[in-house]
Amino acid sequence: MESYLLDWANLLLRWVHVITAIAWIGSSFYFVFLDSSLTEPEEEELKKQGVTGELWAVHGGGFYHPVKFNVSPPRLPDHLHWFYWESYSTWLTGFALFTVSYLWQASTYLIDKSLMDWSPGAAIGVAMSFLVVFWMLYDAICQFFGQRKNGDAIVGALVFGLVCIASWLACHWFAGRAAFLLVGAMIATAMSANVFFWIIPGQRKVVAALKAGEPVDPIHGKRGKQRSVHNTYFTLPVLFAMLSNHYSFTYSHPQNWLVLILMMFAGAAIRQFFVMRHGYKLGRHVHPFPYAVVGVAVIGSAIWWMQPAPAAKSSVAAGAPATVAAAPVVYKDVQKVLEQRCTMCHGAQVQMKNVRLDSPALAKQHAQAVYQQAVVTKVMPMNNSTGITEAERALIGQWFQAGAKVD
Repeated sequence: MESYLLDWANLLLRWVHVITAIAWIGSSFYFVFLDSSLTEPEEEELKKQGVTGELWAVHGGGFYHPVKFNVSPPRLPDHLHWFYWESYSTWLTGFALFTVSYLWQASTYLIDKSLMDWSPGAAIGVAMSFLVVFWMLYDAICQFFGQRKNGDAIVGALVFGLVCIASWLACHWFAGRAAFLLVGAMIATAMSANVFFWIIPGQRKVVAALKAGEPVDPIHGKRGKQRSVHNTYFTLPVLFAMLSNHYSFTYSHPQNWLVLILMMFAGAAIRQFFVMRHGYKLGRHVHPFPYAVVGVAVIGSAIWWMQPAPAAKSSVAAGAPATVAAAPVVYKDVQKVLEQRCTMCHGAQVQMKNVRLDSPALAKQHAQAVYQQAVVTKVMPMNNSTGITEAERALIGQWFQAGAKVD
């Protein structure tokens, strides 16, 4: 029953998390596009009001004319929309999902004893420290270097180095799938913390100054804009880290930390292309196409580098004398493997994912899933907690390819 309820919690939390993430990322992408696409206002009345940019757009059968006041508007409207619950809801649902999926069963999903043989409590504590320590270091970098000359480049280089260190540590301390997700959660936490600690408080100070009739300090807008831009560059790396847990060839690679770094770097480069392309159309900077080329080239290089080694030629093809063909593998040949490596989680007492493998009929029923999970992707047993060998995986593969016979 616990497994069944956890599956429902996982599904519902994932559903809400994706919905709120779409809302947050969508609004972030839109405002970055808007800032890049604004042009100087043409009407004198708008200039007198303090408008520094405007955009005419058409969508859904109507025309829109958003304008931007760089520091503050001449007066506050009666209704002012705030963009923050998209961020907070995304983080809250994401953390809840991480708790249900990984922390609740840390010994199974978070810990890989071949890397670090620690207690569930210790593993959870270290995982949580990734979220806190990364935010503290990232925030310190932004505050110390962000307002200096060439500050953006310095901050970018230091934060990239920080992400590389965190990725290496996570992949050497935690199970691969959990490590990728943890790095994504770490960066996403910094994104939401930017909104919570800097962007929204700064906007509240501006609003308070306007209501009090006091001059507005432009530093709040500058800091908010800086953190908002950081968030948009973080977006594609975070999405890759979150989605990669469905593709074991990424997080199970021997150099999985490097795979993660390369793909996140590629995502940031591609995002840079999209951020700059609208400004290029308005003649504000050089063509951003090289960023897209770099991003795609890094992805292509990773695909080439990670490709599996070609299967060894058979002894017959190599000129060795042919031998008598081995008899097809049947259920009794793999029964012991299933009993030793699988049925403790997929047997009469526990049926993870509603899968049982403790009888010939049930093993045949789930043969396709067993082959996919244990042989092709090698996701199961989870973190190889039961110590299945490559020879045993190959035996299961031979049984499935021979028709998963049970008699």
